[in-house]
Amino acid sequence: MYIRKSQQKHPKTGELYSTYRLVESYRTAEGKVRQQTLLNLGSHFSIPIEDWKALAARVEEILHGQLSLLDQNQCLEHEAQRIAKLLTAKTAQRQSSSQQNLQIGADYQSVDLNSIEHHDVRTIGAEHVAVSVAKQIQLMEIMEALGFNQRQKEVALANIIGRLVHPGSELSTHRYLTANSALDELLGTDFSDIGLHNLYQSSDRLLKHKDAIEAALYQNEKEIFQFDEMITLYDLTNTYFEGRSTGNNKAQYGRSKEKRTDCCLVALGIVLDSSGFPKKSKIYSGNVSEPKTLEEMLTMLQSNKETIVVMDAGIATEENIEWLKNNHYRFIVVSRKRNLTMPDIENRVLLKEEKNNQVEAVLVSNDETNELELYCHSQAKEEKSKELVSKSCTRYEDELNKLAQGLHKKKGTKKYAKIMERIGRLKEKFSRVNQLYDIQVIPDEQSQQAVAITWVRNENKEHSKQAGIYCLRTNQKQLDANTIWVVYTTLTDLESAFRSLKSELGMRPVYHQKEDRVDGHLFISILAYHLLHSIRYQLKAHGIHDSWQTLRETLSTHCRITTTLKLENGKVVKIRKTASPNAEQSAIYHALKISTHPAKTEKAFF
Repeated sequence: MYIRKSQQKHPKTGELYSTYRLVESYRTAEGKVRQQTLLNLGSHFSIPIEDWKALAARVEEILHGQLSLLDQNQCLEHEAQRIAKLLTAKTAQRQSSSQQNLQIGADYQSVDLNSIEHHDVRTIGAEHVAVSVAKQIQLMEIMEALGFNQRQKEVALANIIGRLVHPGSELSTHRYLTANSALDELLGTDFSDIGLHNLYQSSDRLLKHKDAIEAALYQNEKEIFQFDEMITLYDLTNTYFEGRSTGNNKAQYGRSKEKRTDCCLVALGIVLDSSGFPKKSKIYSGNVSEPKTLEEMLTMLQSNKETIVVMDAGIATEENIEWLKNNHYRFIVVSRKRNLTMPDIENRVLLKEEKNNQVEAVLVSNDETNELELYCHSQAKEEKSKELVSKSCTRYEDELNKLAQGLHKKKGTKKYAKIMERIGRLKEKFSRVNQLYDIQVIPDEQSQQAVAITWVRNENKEHSKQAGIYCLRTNQKQLDANTIWVVYTTLTDLESAFRSLKSELGMRPVYHQKEDRVDGHLFISILAYHLLHSIRYQLKAHGIHDSWQTLRETLSTHCRITTTLKLENGKVVKIRKTASPNAEQSAIYHALKISTHPAKTEKAFF
């Protein structure tokens, strides 16, 4: 084997360029020497000419199952493995094609058992599931209709599935595609030489068609899964940046969901339907006010006003509720009222009764707002609230104790003004429980130094607050208590689904600095969520309720492997095959109605 460089002329522009081929010399039956091209290495072949001989020799060693006798540099070894893999696949296809008219049954060969080696192990389980669902929701067809060519479609899908299976940055996705995944074999292409710039270009291309892709995907999902568009959930989250993000106008300091007040943020608003499928998303500045985004999102969506808009208390401001009323939207929202108490009405409705949890409700009409209000008392919520209060009280008292003990230590804080300032900060920090305490700071005669700090936990205030109570409000006066509550619990289920976008799909943190790159990164996470939710939606119908993280771990051991064996006649056979799935993997495949043995078996003789 050797590598040959040749000049080619571009058929359209007439421009000359170089191309590289892996060539083999052989002798015909007449004794003549001929050359045949084994593999086209393309025009971007970057190995220096002085390493060509060593590279060709190493490829031949790999094909014949031999170990290298010399130390190879990492770049050369990686390229040799890549070329050998491509050549094996091409040879296997050629040999399979030559035997396609033969009746192939058992294939018995005499082999040296001690020569068996397994290599090029790559994951295929989660990729198989993702590709199958991507085909189901016609993602490739959507991209083709938008002008993507075949390679652009493959790279875009690889970018999305990489985010789903191996969440992280584009750099992380690049490593995953080139070193760990058999995704390219499922798609019938090759990602071994894919460049990082290809993923960035793919991100830009997807972002350019964001609105069209989202609309088409939601329409396909609605037709395929036959769900009713009854409820719309709107939620907003944010993510933080590593770096200064000076090239992104949306990067602003704000209230971080992950308490990263030291980092700039960008916000993501998303509208989900009652089945958890995304309808629309928009990226906002990190300092955006949550309530102010609702009107824009629903206006852009041109939402069907027969659907019920469901929101949590963070967005359900009086201003937003008034806007919903004025624009004739139906809504169920969580009230922002505080210090709630159950109305003194006897006919309470039992909404839920389980072990350690009972939910009772009282439905009242508010003539002032022309709304229904459903006051709910949850036993589990009460216990959780009491537990949080107890923990906060313990921490609050610990901090007060530290201040009190510091009055008697050599370097402790003693100034009266400073102590009052510290207590003010503690009250702000422990706002949940500070009203339960009566705190006194006793100064000295000059009122310069504090000599003692005392506090009393006021049990009367503690017991006057009813825990575990929340209030739902709606303008749909024909609804009963049970219907209102069931719709609200849908909100909690959808928020759980939305959390998977934030926690399982590499949305946090973002390492990009440019605005378009950041927007593209977030949009790829949204597209990955479309696949994730389509998978889980179908699995739940078959009783499989695992999180995506659990499913991913279950599927991670299903791999594709190359086995090399030396035959008695001196030849070497390479078999590329997918391992048999275990019981859990098979259950997932059967639930999704897809093959349990993805990708065909390839066999090549050398």
